[in-house]
Amino acid sequence: MTDLEWVPQSCTLPTPEQPLRVTQWDALLTEHLREVSWDGPLRLRLGLSGGAGVQEQVRDLAERESGCCSFFTFTTTGDDVQVQLDIAVDQEHEPVLSALADRAGALAGERP
Repeated sequence: MTDLEWVPQSCTLPTPEQPLRVTQWDALLTEHLREVSWDGPLRLRLGLSGGAGVQEQVRDLAERESGCCSFFTFTTTGDDVQVQLDIAVDQEHEPVLSALADRAGALAGERP
């Protein structure tokens, strides 16, 4: 799968900006992802290591992602030690969430 192949047609982020956004997610997940788990068929939970500014980085990226892919619902909780990002979608967008889980697992060196 190419880097952008999993990006849904319903994404309104201009196509030239999509590789940058994928790179931002990849960098965050590569550096901080510690756990990938499913909290139901339409809800993915990402456990991330904390650190200075990580929670703000996660919230900012999730907010920008919601702006172009409104089918995502992001909930961020945690502190400076650990950040939890819950991502929910409707049934129609379950394949997108599954692709995101696969990508996250691959970047973390594990399968969700």
